[in-house]
Amino acid sequence: MTVPDLRPASTNPIQQTAKPLGVLLVGHGTRDEIGTQQFFELSEKLQHLLPSMLVQPCLLEFQQPTIPEAWNRLVSQGVTEIRVAPLLLFAAGHAKQDIPDLVRKCQAETPHVTFSHTRPISRQAALVDLVCSHLQFARDGFAHPDDEITLMMVGRGSHDPCAQADMRVLSEVVSHRLGIANPSTSFYAMAKPRFAETLEQQARSCRKILIHPHLLFDGRLFQAIQKIVTQTQVKFPDVEIRLSSYLGPHQLVARAIAARITEIASRV
Repeated sequence: MTVPDLRPASTNPIQQTAKPLGVLLVGHGTRDEIGTQQFFELSEKLQHLLPSMLVQPCLLEFQQPTIPEAWNRLVSQGVTEIRVAPLLLFAAGHAKQDIPDLVRKCQAETPHVTFSHTRPISRQAALVDLVCSHLQFARDGFAHPDDEITLMMVGRGSHDPCAQADMRVLSEVVSHRLGIANPSTSFYAMAKPRFAETLEQQARSCRKILIHPHLLFDGRLFQAIQKIVTQTQVKFPDVEIRLSSYLGPHQLVARAIAARITEIASRV
């Protein structure tokens, strides 16, 4: 005779499917087609690094999907926890106000979904490694790379004093890693000193100038910096100027973002 199972139903093992964790990768957005393609390429690399999460890219300006569209896509896939990962180099207005405001509106319409914000990638170790790698590659292009070199770090620029300070600290970290003393930090817009003026001042007294444009992707801003460098080189033909690359959809950028997401997931 078969003995019936008289245990309470609640003690029987029940297999449940865990809800997926969502990642909202928020880019600034650009009208440049190549820069937009690079953003989505980076999103694919991040998804590869985080196979247990659902990564949904979105853009704050100019392009789609928007933050609300990406949020709803994650929710439609059963996501109830979202890590909001701003693809921003430093914490300024977008990270402190614009993105949080939009996310709160999304959450108000789907109150069963929780969210948390990751930190901007800033000086995350993988990002510093990439900056130094790009600069070393450009440095090797000098006719005599061991000669004294002036390092110029160029940021996009922000009215936020904390973001400006973070850019200056990055300059010090990178110059220390590369063994180049007294780096200069300038900005393309919204902050001083301005890049064009600073480059001309350096060209009047330096023989070799190494420049890092601290930008994520290709676009009008990088092209504008290239133009300034070209014009300065024509004006000062005896000065050797080397411009390194923007960061790009590099594996190290994806690792830096993944590290930020892992940080917040660990704390939660």
